[in-house]
Amino acid sequence: MTQPASPLRIPDYRRYWLARFMAVFATMSMVVLLGYQLYEVAREDYGMSVAEASFQLGLLGLAQFIPLFLLTPVAGLAADRFDRRHVAAFANGIDGCVAVVLAATTWADALTLPLLFILAAAHGTARVFVGPSMSAIAPNIVPPALLPRAIALSSIAWQTASVAGPAVGGLVYAEVIWLPHAISAAMLLMAGVLILTVRPIRARHEGPPLKPVRQMIEGLIYVWRERFLLGCITLDLFAVLLAGATALLPVFARDILFVGPEGLGLMRAAPALGAASVALILSFRPLEREVGVKMLWAVAAFGALTIAFAYSRSFALSLAILSMMGAVDMVSVFIRSSLVQLFTPDDKRGRVSAISGLAISASNELGEMQSGLAAALLGATGAVVFGGAGAIVVTLVWAWYFPELRRARSFEPQALKREVST
Repeated sequence: MTQPASPLRIPDYRRYWLARFMAVFATMSMVVLLGYQLYEVAREDYGMSVAEASFQLGLLGLAQFIPLFLLTPVAGLAADRFDRRHVAAFANGIDGCVAVVLAATTWADALTLPLLFILAAAHGTARVFVGPSMSAIAPNIVPPALLPRAIALSSIAWQTASVAGPAVGGLVYAEVIWLPHAISAAMLLMAGVLILTVRPIRARHEGPPLKPVRQMIEGLIYVWRERFLLGCITLDLFAVLLAGATALLPVFARDILFVGPEGLGLMRAAPALGAASVALILSFRPLEREVGVKMLWAVAAFGALTIAFAYSRSFALSLAILSMMGAVDMVSVFIRSSLVQLFTPDDKRGRVSAISGLAISASNELGEMQSGLAAALLGATGAVVFGGAGAIVVTLVWAWYFPELRRARSFEPQALKREVST
């Protein structure tokens, strides 16, 4: 059989792509507005200062991270033991319930800080299951030679939805405050149904199955022993944990740039717009040489741009910087995702994807906690500058401590393993 020239020529991949787009559109709209609503409730209903409300945004990140931390081993095991379509559909169902509750309580003007924290934790629970199951599906429905291009196209789905979700959500919220959450609920339901139309997918196992606890431990040990995987995963963890400015965007939107929820939606969409543009380029012209070094440079550039954003007081300039941040982050994400998927055996992809997802979530949610705490001590601008500088330092340390990252030159699986083990 002739190999298709593009992943989009594969029907299962097209359905997977569309389901991913719809789910990300819905959750990004919901999460951005959740943060804005929490900040506004803290300021208006609870009478908190800017510093106190900023710290609440940090706690919101922690509320999302706790279920991710506790359930990651279970989610990875589920993706390797059960039909990955069912796991993804289940997770979308949880997020859909969160969106329904948000729509109803926003309509009834019944939002409280405790309720918002509970809903954030429920969203974190959904994320921990959807990440490894969706990530592990792609390598099973496209040939290995097309996997980097499939990952780039999947990133386009993610980033395009990340642009449209917050932007549309912010605009609709300004007109009818409960409606964006209702739209999110409907899209999550459709995404869950759509992913079930992909052919059944279970991981391919070699040898007799291990007991569940042993399987979870095996996944952790595998990542710990493979220095290349450990370096890839932890680079993203620590760099984005420090440099993530997204938690403080409501502060910049409301009290620094004075652009309100519409401006916040555009600010959250700007990085995704830059990332989607780069992902589109990579889907046609994927990187092929010196990929490890390019990944390190991209992370360092992300830190430098974070510092530039902190000092901007022009809304247009801030949007431009955020877009560039998304562009360089996409280079890093594309390379890291491709390397991790190609380096990992299929029977461990769910668990390794779960661990990688935990690192990404830790960098995002704990990064929000770090940003909130730093903002309470240093102010929003000082906190973002501190994080950007920290990301640059992390990149330098990882380039020295994990030379395997610098030695990765290509995406060809066998060549990659020889390069990093040299």
